[in-house]
Amino acid sequence: MIIKEVVSEELLTLAEIKNILNKIQDERLKNGEELRYEQRRAIEHANKFAKTSAESSRALVEALLKLEKMKPEIAIRIADIMPKTKDELRSIYAKERYTLVEKELETILGLVNDRA
Repeated sequence: MIIKEVVSEELLTLAEIKNILNKIQDERLKNGEELRYEQRRAIEHANKFAKTSAESSRALVEALLKLEKMKPEIAIRIADIMPKTKDELRSIYAKERYTLVEKELETILGLVNDRA
């Protein structure tokens, strides 16, 4: 695929990508067009690994962004992975220059469990 220019850029959760890809798939099937290999693989990946709906994942990202020490990239990653333990959550923050205290970890896990 040749891309001529980037029109816009936005961070999306895997669940939101799944919805977009499924709409593209439905549109192409309706028009009698085949999906390319890359498109089929992307749809397969999104269907396999998206853990929540697009609405609940976006709501989780919005709730996470209200917290201190939360970057949009990390909020998206948390919504995609949906960590269950503090160790899983710490691994997401491993490359950051700061660490989270127990209360912050519990708050984030509480938000994740509310949306799961």
